[in-house]
Amino acid sequence: MMTLEILPWPLTVCKLLRLEDFDLSGLYFIGNTGAELSLVCETERAPARTLAREDGWRALRIAGTLDFSLTGILSGIASILAEEKIGIFAVSTYDTDYILVKRENLDRAVEALRREGYEVSLTRKV
Repeated sequence: MMTLEILPWPLTVCKLLRLEDFDLSGLYFIGNTGAELSLVCETERAPARTLAREDGWRALRIAGTLDFSLTGILSGIASILAEEKIGIFAVSTYDTDYILVKRENLDRAVEALRREGYEVSLTRKV
């Protein structure tokens, strides 16, 4: 079965006016649609000036590299968490997916995923 790693730090989801207010170091994801500039980053590195900000997220990373031909990976995890009434915020990189859950739901999310056969552990590497 698939392995998920819990990233060791809290994350923040922000809406920014411009990116110049953010130090491009550490873990972060940027989304720019032309109408909106969004940032997910380590809470301790979140910019002071934001249009909107939500702290208190934790991330589960799918371990390893996912081939683009694989289907249903994120959907399967999302379905398990939806059954538990746990909302998610998902982001992806070229290699893998990250599933963010609110800090207060992390233990329940891990328990539900383990019940369904996922291996979940705290990551030691980034």
